[in-house]
Amino acid sequence: MPDMTQPSQPVALPPGQVPATGALLGLDFGTKRLGVSVCNSEQTIAVPVETWTVRTPEMNLKHLRELIVDYRAVGFVVGLPVRMSGAEGDQANVVRKFGNWLAEQTRLPVAFWDERHSSTEAEVLLWNQGFSPAKSKERLDRLAAQIILQAFLDAPDRTSPPAPLG
Repeated sequence: MPDMTQPSQPVALPPGQVPATGALLGLDFGTKRLGVSVCNSEQTIAVPVETWTVRTPEMNLKHLRELIVDYRAVGFVVGLPVRMSGAEGDQANVVRKFGNWLAEQTRLPVAFWDERHSSTEAEVLLWNQGFSPAKSKERLDRLAAQIILQAFLDAPDRTSPPAPLG
């Protein structure tokens, strides 16, 4: 997506600065695919939208801007891969760079949200619907984006992700 060789300035906003009303786009970021979900303007229900195959930064940005217009999005919730301990690793750094790039390019607020277990929950949903997660990676990514966004919407305190379990 963004040029990862350039240092990233922290431009993404704290989750509390994401508007409390209006559609939000939920993103499950990957270097090959980007799962996308959206919520209603009341921010109560998230639904899966698509899985975008990652291309050049310019093409990715063009597509994301189209989604912003199509859904009248007022912000983003980007899944942040954290370890079970709550610590952030290399992949979390890559996702933060992406989120900061996204905020910078779109001038919309970006909230990062703990994505632990989102892929596992998506796999269970796929199994329950009769799909093999291994053969349904595109479905898996957009379901994971939906789960991440719904977790954000359901959180009693959106200013900080839930504490690690255990």
